[in-house]
Amino acid sequence: MKIHEYQAKEILAKYKVAIPKGKVSFTVDEAVDAAKLIQGNVWVVKAQIHAGGRGKGGGVKIAKSIDEVKTHSQNILGMQLITHQTGPEGRKVKRILIEQGLNIEKEFYVGITLDRSCSENVVMVSTEGGMEIEKVAAENPDKIIKEHISSSVGMKPFQARKLAFALGLEGDAFKNCVKFLLSLYEAYQDTDATLFEINPLVLTKEKNIIALDAKMNFDDNALNRHPEILALRDLDEEEPLEIEASKSNLNYIKLDGNVGCMVNGAGLAMATMDIIKLAGGEPANFLDVGGGANAQTVSSGFKIILADKSVKAILINIFGGIVRCDRVATGIVEAAKIVKINIPIVVRLAGTNADIASKILQNSGLKFEIAHNLTDAAEKVTKVLAA
Repeated sequence: MKIHEYQAKEILAKYKVAIPKGKVSFTVDEAVDAAKLIQGNVWVVKAQIHAGGRGKGGGVKIAKSIDEVKTHSQNILGMQLITHQTGPEGRKVKRILIEQGLNIEKEFYVGITLDRSCSENVVMVSTEGGMEIEKVAAENPDKIIKEHISSSVGMKPFQARKLAFALGLEGDAFKNCVKFLLSLYEAYQDTDATLFEINPLVLTKEKNIIALDAKMNFDDNALNRHPEILALRDLDEEEPLEIEASKSNLNYIKLDGNVGCMVNGAGLAMATMDIIKLAGGEPANFLDVGGGANAQTVSSGFKIILADKSVKAILINIFGGIVRCDRVATGIVEAAKIVKINIPIVVRLAGTNADIASKILQNSGLKFEIAHNLTDAAEKVTKVLAA
């Protein structure tokens, strides 16, 4: 689950991580009142959407007077903000963050995530703050310094000092950075986060270390332990079909292709998408109905795929291990009778009761293209698209 920048900073503040003075606003009048409350001579007006690159898209503006705060707020609130992460359709801005201006001396990058190669959290820092970390990794990988953290003991002060030293900090700035990193990691671990990204982390001329921006993602499977974080969920920022899928406990992610995929098991789902691309097609989604899929979950998944107007064909790939293939076939038939279907459907079922499942599909009175293996399924679904 993702949250907005201002919400992330509210969490950081609880752990005494330094952030700028700021206040979220939903109207222009609220924005003006926020600027007056913050005081000062310079403010930053920042669009709040779940996407990076807001500044390049015109969603972050500097204001040097209350009148400019008002003007920028009028322009940003309600705009359709397009960034490299939103796609061409963009996102409508419904809230903005008004923050104090800072005397910035240097910009850095700090990120925390799980390194799956060694099953440990990793804290990453870089002197290349303000840039996309992917670009830094591609062009200057030596500029990214990593420190792996043992899950049994957590982040230790010597590790924070090592990272602060790598950023070239000295004196009060060094001490403030060590404190910042230790508090940041504590917040990351306590909230069951999957990603913390502070980009940029800034050093002010007063030698303070402050999170100028903040991005946080959380483990959906741990949200039952954090109702206060779940309450921060903004459904307006999520794909409607993904919201609908979550109601049925389905793992669904919308993609840009035209081949709808319904698979049981995350690994098999990824392999299915890969083989579709190898066959010349483009997957329209990732949909894992789970190892214990039944007629109801399959039916729900089927409806969600068909609700995507960009889908021109569907590939259903089920391996019957825990789930029986005949149950899956029954779900497919039930959904097909409820939802109007006018696109080709290729089905590949293997495993428990696969022969019974094939008969259910063949006797349903509906038109299904039966595939014998995964390669055959991918070739058939791309063939019907070209027809």
